[in-house]
Amino acid sequence: MPFNLDKFVASPSVEELDSLKKSEIVKVAKHYGIEFQPLMRKDEIKRYVLEYLVDESILPSTVLETAITVPTDNTFELKRLEIEMNKEIRLKEMEREREREERERERKEREMQMQKEKEEREMQMQREKEAREHEFRLKQLELGVIKASDPKIGLDTGGFDVSKHVKFVPKFQEDNVEKFFNHFEKLGEQLKWPRDKWSILIQSNFTGKAQEVYSALSIEDSMDYDKVKKAILQAYELVPEAYRQKFRKYRKADTQTYVEFAYQKERHFDRWCASKKVSTFDTLRQLMLVEEFKRCVNDDIKTHLEENKADKLKEVANLADQYALTHKFGKVGQTQNKGQFSRPNKKYGNSGNNSGTTSNSGSQSGSISPTNSGKNNQIRVVKRTTRSAQTKLPLKT
Repeated sequence: MPFNLDKFVASPSVEELDSLKKSEIVKVAKHYGIEFQPLMRKDEIKRYVLEYLVDESILPSTVLETAITVPTDNTFELKRLEIEMNKEIRLKEMEREREREERERERKEREMQMQKEKEEREMQMQREKEAREHEFRLKQLELGVIKASDPKIGLDTGGFDVSKHVKFVPKFQEDNVEKFFNHFEKLGEQLKWPRDKWSILIQSNFTGKAQEVYSALSIEDSMDYDKVKKAILQAYELVPEAYRQKFRKYRKADTQTYVEFAYQKERHFDRWCASKKVSTFDTLRQLMLVEEFKRCVNDDIKTHLEENKADKLKEVANLADQYALTHKFGKVGQTQNKGQFSRPNKKYGNSGNNSGTTSNSGSQSGSISPTNSGKNNQIRVVKRTTRSAQTKLPLKT
């Protein structure tokens, strides 16, 4: 049955009002001029209508007691707070759970790390133990206590008695490691030692740093002569300047043939080039030009160039000019050795290089003796003094 507003107004009742829809209650509220918000719920508008009818004495006040209670703002706020509190509780529980999982993960990681470190320590101790045992047995082998064929040594000598040949190994010299290896290799070829036994023979004479390097090698590497030699040479590696000086200063010994001398000279040159990483014609050209440039400059500039380790001629020349300008080391057009005659010597009247044009090769052409140089300096001073006096004399009169 459709809603009849006039019928409801003529005889309003709570029962009929409860049976109305929201749109119908809105019509009733508008009829009585009741103010309400359109977004209000049906129960809220209904309560406003009941309160109006009670106020106008159309319905008794008891109807309000049985009417549906509309939630107040405080009720909604409490509900919201309860929801937020429950949400916060859940978040805290989740956070505590994450913390527990994190602590458990860290505990497992610590246990794994401790186990790993323990295993590494055990492996290191085992390696050290094996190395000590190996070194001890090699020492016994050297002294002839046991034979090289002893299976405990772990070496298959193939019938080669190492103990009989150890005494022929040359004495190790830390100041000339390359010579030691060259001597040993020559003996090995001459005595026809099996190359796979060279590492056993050579270790018996190691001392100092070489012994430390050999002991640090693994058992496999210590049995490889080439790896042993490489490790020892790296430990005693010289700077390029030392290789250069060896090449330049090496002279033929009386006991050498010219072929042997040429061979050693070539080896020194190759080591110098290798230390400077010379592999092409251009790098070799720069190496020779830079060396010649350094040979022609003052010792102070040469030291400065050595400290900066320049390997290109252009870089070296720029560094030399910068040093000369910074230290006012001569001017353009002046000889490099000008400053060498500026400090007098008590005995000779001058110190430093005795030659004004002498090169580093030791040539004495155009040399000036210290005594004559000192006298010439004195004569020039007297002449300058005389000219100054003659110039000033007319001014005084």
